[in-house]
Amino acid sequence: MNSIDDFFLPAAMADEVSIFPIINMDGNPDISQVELPTDLPLLALRNAILFPHTLIPITVGREKSVKVIRDVFETTKLLGAVTQLDPDLDDPKSKDLFRYGCLAKILKIIEMPDGGLTAILHGYTRIEILQVVSEQPYFKAKVRYIKDKLTDSDSDMAAITGAIKDSALQILRLSPNMPQEAAFAIKNLEGVEFLINFIASNVEMEQLDEKLALLAEGNLKERGLKLLSLLNQQIEILKLKDDIRQKVRKEIDQQQREYYLNNQLKTIQDELGLTGTGQELEELRKRAKSKNWPKEVKETFEKDMTKLERTNPHAPDYSIQLNYLQYLIDLPWNDVTKDKLNLKRVRKVLNEDHYGLEQVKERILEYISVLKLKGDMKSPIVCLYGPPGVGKTSLGRSIARALGRNLGRISLGGLHDEAEIRGHRKTYIGAMPGRIIQTIKKCKSSNPLIILDEIDKVGNDFRGDPASALLEVLDPEQNVSFHDNYLDLDYDLSKVLFITTANNIGTIHSALRDRMELIPISGYLAIEKQHIAQDYLLPKQMEAHGLQPEQLKLSKQNIQLIINEYTRESGVRMLDKQLAKIARNTAKKIAFGEHYNITPNEQELRKILGLPLHKPDNLEGNDVPGVVTGLAWTENGGEVLFVESSLSQGKGVLTSTGNLGDVMKESAVIAQQYLKAHAKIINQEPAEMAKWDVHIHVPEGAIPKDGPSAGIAIVCAMASSFMQKPVRKKVAMTGEMTLRGKILPVGGIKEKILAAKRAGIKNIVLSAENQRDVEEVKPEYVKGLHFTYVKNIKEVLEFVLLGG
Repeated sequence: MNSIDDFFLPAAMADEVSIFPIINMDGNPDISQVELPTDLPLLALRNAILFPHTLIPITVGREKSVKVIRDVFETTKLLGAVTQLDPDLDDPKSKDLFRYGCLAKILKIIEMPDGGLTAILHGYTRIEILQVVSEQPYFKAKVRYIKDKLTDSDSDMAAITGAIKDSALQILRLSPNMPQEAAFAIKNLEGVEFLINFIASNVEMEQLDEKLALLAEGNLKERGLKLLSLLNQQIEILKLKDDIRQKVRKEIDQQQREYYLNNQLKTIQDELGLTGTGQELEELRKRAKSKNWPKEVKETFEKDMTKLERTNPHAPDYSIQLNYLQYLIDLPWNDVTKDKLNLKRVRKVLNEDHYGLEQVKERILEYISVLKLKGDMKSPIVCLYGPPGVGKTSLGRSIARALGRNLGRISLGGLHDEAEIRGHRKTYIGAMPGRIIQTIKKCKSSNPLIILDEIDKVGNDFRGDPASALLEVLDPEQNVSFHDNYLDLDYDLSKVLFITTANNIGTIHSALRDRMELIPISGYLAIEKQHIAQDYLLPKQMEAHGLQPEQLKLSKQNIQLIINEYTRESGVRMLDKQLAKIARNTAKKIAFGEHYNITPNEQELRKILGLPLHKPDNLEGNDVPGVVTGLAWTENGGEVLFVESSLSQGKGVLTSTGNLGDVMKESAVIAQQYLKAHAKIINQEPAEMAKWDVHIHVPEGAIPKDGPSAGIAIVCAMASSFMQKPVRKKVAMTGEMTLRGKILPVGGIKEKILAAKRAGIKNIVLSAENQRDVEEVKPEYVKGLHFTYVKNIKEVLEFVLLGG
């Protein structure tokens, strides 16, 4: 008798102890001539199945199992080995036993030191339990002995057994812990019945039910086919395990190699004093693992990181590469903040921070509404343009606060270098990204609100054209893949909400202007400035200077005085400065313990603010001929412009003074030539007009003036001088005149209307084509004003001179 340890299975458990299959080389015993008992003691096996013609040693420890072994060994030595269905039961009942088992003979008993027994069982033939007659002191049952069926006609059994042998040998080859003797033993197995039972006894199966089904199968051919199917399943599982094992081994080998090389590298670095460098790189890798970035960025980082690890830290390129990788990690990439899409809250925040500006607020609310309904959309590029101090930049801050977005600001005033936008190539010493990428890094999110301030003041020179570089940034169709020269990677700017500001959109690059949504922010009326000062500016300055609400109060008359005499602007920046001056003075008096008036009067205000800086825009000189009130637009808003004309004997020479630009001088030439050609309109003779020199002057000569909108005012001033008749009182005008006398529309209508209202003007003469501009102005701005719309200069002259 020979034994093979651990064949197919690792040590299986039977009655809590290992079972070791043993090959019986003595042949198959013939029990057909032996009288077998009809009542047979039963031994319950756990996790083990005894097949006919196989030998297994088992160790038993349960009291019932020990007793049946001892009693049977002293008598017939025959018992039924039956597997219990639930291996976890310590005291199985008759219903817990499998219906089929195997007649076994106890060949030997070995006493164990712990009181248990080890018995060697030899399987003879299959049995079927007909009835359990007793459960105490151990199981006894009436059984039927079953002989395996194998007919002579089963000629394909040789092929089946051959396939079973081949499969078993293949399993041995795929099982790394199997001894080579096992393959030798299988090759020399003889007998169909013994071969099938032996292989079935030892094959590893996931479910105990599969092996019990083999024992229950009475037809040997069917049992062999089922066994072959199970062996093939086992082969597939072992192949999969072997593939996994090979992959794991390769990975382990690679890891061991890397570990070995890294240890060597660490030792070399320690010797060279470069340990801190390694820690720095390790920290970069650690941060990169948790980074949320696009796949191509990750690949670039890994490639450059590998290159950096092989670079000598003292090499010039090392710091450049290290800074680049740190910048890649510091950028937010796919990190975004969640927008606050509560429309009522957004409206409340915008109203808290700014008075008026309804058009801008409505546009922002429209954008947020679409974003709330759709969930995602390309951010609009908004350009807020208007005079200084009207709240363009601060409005951008309010929008960021309302949306809950991080805020970034880039001042473009005086920008000349294209690299300020696109960045420098990282190969240069001191290279860095452009301002767009720098701002996104500071904002720590990929969907901030970025204010591009003073976009109308971008310059260009030999270093490039920044305005052209901004075309990609401010184009929703292109900025999804904005390319920064330093990163050398595409960055998605489509989630960024860009808000640009400008004073004069005429100086913005035409292609750039076309990409933006232009929203005008015009100046404020005096009444609006009062509200802004009382509700926004004064509380802000008091908080900034540590004043309590009860320590300083300004009446409406006080604020009106400051607006009229100490500011001249469309916005409120100068007004804010004057209020800050008053707050500082009050804080100083409180700090010194001086007595002061909480509500200062006019005299006290003048003492704090000094002499008036401006006089109100009042009409003047309309009682004499040759003086006309015009309206002009400047970067500071609307202005009242006085055009003066005088005659002197001469040869019809035209002189213009007042720091006039070329366009305005041309308007004067056109005005003179028109009046000469149409002298009859003003009741003059052309020959007589040629004897007089004409002098046109616009006061405040230190201020440059230009533009065509003073055309009709110059004509009226000349006509008034030739006719020696004053123009209609409280009338102002603006419009361009052609050589044929046609009146063309001009811009800045709202600002000009505000300037006229400040000056107390009641009538405004405009081109008929400007009527649509007036209709867009709020009713409160035009209240108390009368508009006269004209198509040609004859209508103008008729209204201001000839009509009365």
